[in-house]
Amino acid sequence: MKLHTTARAAIAALMIAGCNLAQAHAYPTQEAPGAGATVTTSQKDVAIDFDDGLEPAFSSIAVTDSRGKSVTSGKAAVDPSNRKHMSVGLNPLVPGAYTVSWVAVADDGHRTQGHYTFTVK
Repeated sequence: MKLHTTARAAIAALMIAGCNLAQAHAYPTQEAPGAGATVTTSQKDVAIDFDDGLEPAFSSIAVTDSRGKSVTSGKAAVDPSNRKHMSVGLNPLVPGAYTVSWVAVADDGHRTQGHYTFTVK
């Protein structure tokens, strides 16, 4: 039994859509401190876990204060033993609002990015 042209086109479209869904993008699964969290001045780092392995050379975390000044104490690093975990150290924090901006490049080269804020009391 031959499939009609319309049926073949529908099957082809579904297959293409399925292929696009299979492409990996790394998205956060856990953030510390989390979005909207209130922490103390003793916060020493920002750590984010992702749902896919990261390419260390192209992934990053930046943390800035309310004036846009960087408060990180070095470059963000992907954990070599867990490539889904990235963190960056922080300089001593003062009370105020802070913005975390992240870029995650998955092992397959797909890039995602985002940002969120937390507060130091």
